[in-house]
Amino acid sequence: MSASAPPAEVGQHAPSGLAPAIGAYLIWGFLPLYLLLVTSVPPFEFVGWRIIWTLPLCLLIVAFRRQFPELLVALKSPRALLALVASAALIAINWFIYVWAIMEGQVYAASIGYYLNPLINVLLGTLFLGEKLSRRQWLAVGVAGLAVALLAAGAITSLWISLSLAFSFAFYGLVRKQVSVGSLPGLTIESAILLLPASAIAAWYAGGPGGSSFGQDWFLSLAIVFSGVVTAVPLLLFALAARRMDYSALGFIQYLAPTIVFILGLTVFRQPLEPAKLMSFVLIWIAVAIFVYDLLAKRRSAQRAS
Repeated sequence: MSASAPPAEVGQHAPSGLAPAIGAYLIWGFLPLYLLLVTSVPPFEFVGWRIIWTLPLCLLIVAFRRQFPELLVALKSPRALLALVASAALIAINWFIYVWAIMEGQVYAASIGYYLNPLINVLLGTLFLGEKLSRRQWLAVGVAGLAVALLAAGAITSLWISLSLAFSFAFYGLVRKQVSVGSLPGLTIESAILLLPASAIAAWYAGGPGGSSFGQDWFLSLAIVFSGVVTAVPLLLFALAARRMDYSALGFIQYLAPTIVFILGLTVFRQPLEPAKLMSFVLIWIAVAIFVYDLLAKRRSAQRAS
């Protein structure tokens, strides 16, 4: 998963934004199936290769979309670069925890993390951006807090995964809101910032007893190269959707990804759903329902006022 692009203005709605939005969240939702292809790769090494192969694809898309001027403007701004260094560190942490969680069978914990993310986003907006929550939003955050407390009581060993994913991605979005750099140019710069440590990780594994995972088997090597595609393409689709759709519609679709991950945990990964996790999911779904209802209510009010 990746950064949030600026939402379209309230009242703007282009049906053409629906297809790229669904495409982005379908890719993010089915990402665990792709990770099954690279389970033999240590998670730390895989994230290194993911960064390495994301950068050239991002540069190709930036060239195709003629966004190099925007990229150069960001590179010349010390404030933007400092923010992107911070966001690069946050997204790298998020990627590693997510990949590790899926490969270790903690699929439900990953799903819960991304269910919680939008609720934590609005909470951080209140704490750091001076935004105000409606009563329904406070209620949704409170119900989600009960879900977290339930996990702490009955599934403490996986709670850190959910919270780390939710907070790392929420703070990533918060940092990215502070700089006026588009999603794709931003990811390109972040990948360039992370290229040196990613290359060092790949080299460290190559020099180890097991050798590099890349180059030993043609199918595995292609699967590793494909990590650049599953990173950059959904981000581009999301950026297109965010410009063409209003916030409430996009806010509703974003729950598609963690729902798919949850279903995959039940079916493909066949993970046991302990009572504490089941009840936590129920509470989170209630919180999500309240949150989405609030988004739709605001959308209707804005439409009536326009």
